[in-house]
Amino acid sequence: MSSLAETPRSNRFLLHNCFRLLVMIFTVAAFCSSSFSQTPPGPNSDPTYQALRNVALSGEAVNVTNFELKRDAGNFHFRSGTICFVAPVQGRVTGAVFKGDGEFALTPPDENEQKSLRLLTKENGFSETFNQLVLRFTDSTYEEVKKAGIAAASGCDPGPLKDSQHTTRFKLKDNYEARILEDLLGSESGALFVAFIHGKHYNGEELFSIDPREGRDQVRFSTYDENKSGEWASFAMSHTDSKAAVGRSIRIRHQQLDTTIEKSGNLIGKATTEASARIDGVRVVPFNLFHTLRVRSVTGENGQALAFIQEDKNEDAQFFVILPKALAAGEQFAVTTEYEGKEVVTNEGGGNYFPVARQNWYPNETHTGFGEYASYDMTFRIPKGMKIAATGVLVSEKDDGGQNVSVWKSEVPQTVAGFSLGKFKVEEAKLEKPEYFIQSFANEESPDWVQALQRRAEGDDVAGGRSNLGMLRARGGKPEDTLGTLSTTGLNKKALVEAELAVQLYTEYFGPSLFKHLQLTQQTACNFGQSWPELIWIPICYYFDTTVRHQLRMDWGDRGYWKAVTPHEVAHQWWGHTVGFGSGRDQWMSEGFADMSASLYLSLIEKNPSKFITFWNDERDLLLERNAEGFRAIDAGPLTMGYRTSNSRTGFDTTRRLIYPKGAYILHMIRMMMHDNRTGDQRFKETMQDFVKTYSGRAATTEDFKATVEKHMTPEMDLEGNHKLDWFFNQYVYGTELPSYKLDSSFDVGADGDVILHMKITQANVSDKFHMLVPLYLELADGSMFALGRARIAGNTTIDQTVPLKGLKTKPRRAVLNYYDDVLASAD
Repeated sequence: MSSLAETPRSNRFLLHNCFRLLVMIFTVAAFCSSSFSQTPPGPNSDPTYQALRNVALSGEAVNVTNFELKRDAGNFHFRSGTICFVAPVQGRVTGAVFKGDGEFALTPPDENEQKSLRLLTKENGFSETFNQLVLRFTDSTYEEVKKAGIAAASGCDPGPLKDSQHTTRFKLKDNYEARILEDLLGSESGALFVAFIHGKHYNGEELFSIDPREGRDQVRFSTYDENKSGEWASFAMSHTDSKAAVGRSIRIRHQQLDTTIEKSGNLIGKATTEASARIDGVRVVPFNLFHTLRVRSVTGENGQALAFIQEDKNEDAQFFVILPKALAAGEQFAVTTEYEGKEVVTNEGGGNYFPVARQNWYPNETHTGFGEYASYDMTFRIPKGMKIAATGVLVSEKDDGGQNVSVWKSEVPQTVAGFSLGKFKVEEAKLEKPEYFIQSFANEESPDWVQALQRRAEGDDVAGGRSNLGMLRARGGKPEDTLGTLSTTGLNKKALVEAELAVQLYTEYFGPSLFKHLQLTQQTACNFGQSWPELIWIPICYYFDTTVRHQLRMDWGDRGYWKAVTPHEVAHQWWGHTVGFGSGRDQWMSEGFADMSASLYLSLIEKNPSKFITFWNDERDLLLERNAEGFRAIDAGPLTMGYRTSNSRTGFDTTRRLIYPKGAYILHMIRMMMHDNRTGDQRFKETMQDFVKTYSGRAATTEDFKATVEKHMTPEMDLEGNHKLDWFFNQYVYGTELPSYKLDSSFDVGADGDVILHMKITQANVSDKFHMLVPLYLELADGSMFALGRARIAGNTTIDQTVPLKGLKTKPRRAVLNYYDDVLASAD
């Protein structure tokens, strides 16, 4: 073989260029490989996030004496001690540990929040002492502390910092490091502040936080002690204390979901989420995704693999996506997420499936309420032979191999997406006025727990079932040998008819909803229903006949639940989905208005008016009964505190016993104040139709509703002479007062033969400023009830009047106050 030196010059030139060409080819190939075949980043691999996750004390410390650190309504007084800082990440210090003598004082700006705080302290005012404290922050805390302190040798125990990290990851299951990362990688300076307070007076596990990314209430104080837990104060940031942008970081506009549900219940999903930034500087985007759904990959609009965060499913497993760059407010983006997981949908046997994850079976917004609207395109792939009902309109359906494939599309932007699947038998009906297509789905076979119940009744003592069977046992349910049918298909038409009547009635009262379709489906849980846009879950025990429910003692203390559950859930098509609610402080309208709507339905189908009165008596009982903790729901706090009224002190059932019945009473009282003997409910209907039309497809607040009612209020309702309903909302919505009433009455006949009414009406147990219109009824000789009028009463007062009843010659049987529970008052 000849050497290169011996090769002729022309050949050497040719070989040299070939060599250069080969180098170029390999270089391009390597570039393409690194650019297009690059291994996508794994979860939690971002180096800044890893630095935050493993942050420790740095050795930097200062001594402080009589140092005040004010954060909104909270004030930290460090009498003496040492503050040690964590190591900087991206050049910023994000935490500190204090050891010494300190005090924390909190003065919520709202009287109701102060009252809530007293449930924990049982004292006026809040002042907690502590010897150690852990702080996490992205605001100016580091600079303020360092300026006020004197450099010291580090001597802090790292234990408290590690304890706080363990608490957030395994107890609170809240990824604080990812939240801090939002501020570190964003283009705007952060204002997050979190204090883990090891209190000595009230509780050793207290948490004070200020987070501008929260929805309405950015300042919160809570305890996470297993024996004393709850959120004791919550309110909006004072904007004078921070220049940070307040509110959630993104708004989702469209979701394209491709979901496969296997026979086992395993869910495989692919979601393309189109959204926009609400504020400047958004780079780390939080999503709400069920913790057992494990993310496989996330890509951007150009297919670029994106870094993401998702810790173990048993830890702080929240899902965050890290965008390539920070976004400006209003800038749009899209991400595609692939994920898979078990325990999201469970196979309950007999072709029954239960979706455990209700609002986060796909990447959804955090703090998901029913106040945000987005459009949806969805494809579902389920085992062949099954049927699925979902939010939106069915576009197409076919069998493809061993799968049933259906395509769904939202007809209007909607608050959330949901589904229900099973071996369903379907009944359907079409309404002309309003134009509505309604379907009702019941499963052809029973789930395992119902089959186990049936076997026990037949003498085969087989333990089985999940919490449903346990719930029946707890109620004292004891299946008998003659247990009736547990099939659910027999009452499928009943559910359909109830939905038809409810849709027609609510359209008459509230105007049209956003939707033209509705699907009711049986779901395997026995103790709750749920409403989605155009989709309703009805508890399986609703479909049992009344004999079976009686044998299982499910009608004991049910307070008419089985008659109200379907119309209540149908009403959510208006309250929660057509009109959304602005925050947790406004959720009382969604649940309360749905309960009140159910009362309208009962008055339509029940010939005996006493059933309507029984409904309202039951609602009052829920409010006034004392629970195991000794609390009445009505005393726990105002409606606008929402789910926060439930805690270890008041009981964790308080919210259900407050916002549903009291919210219903608010709307019921407005209806009754507007009712007229001549025009009936006309003014009330105009009010509610105006409210629905104005806020259709968007969120409404409590004050929005108040303004609508004030627009339509009667002159009689203007008790303060300012055309405002402050008196009513302050007393019943924002307050907790409960009046009591007493009536003494007699009848005489005057010289002209007309009946004369002598009456004394007493209002008691209220403040001096409490106003009310108290309705007076006459039960006439024929047994009918006649609304005579309303008495205006203020404070603890007795009205003594004589009223000629012109033209009435026969004495009424009696005079009655508040006959239809027109006013929420004590039952005395």
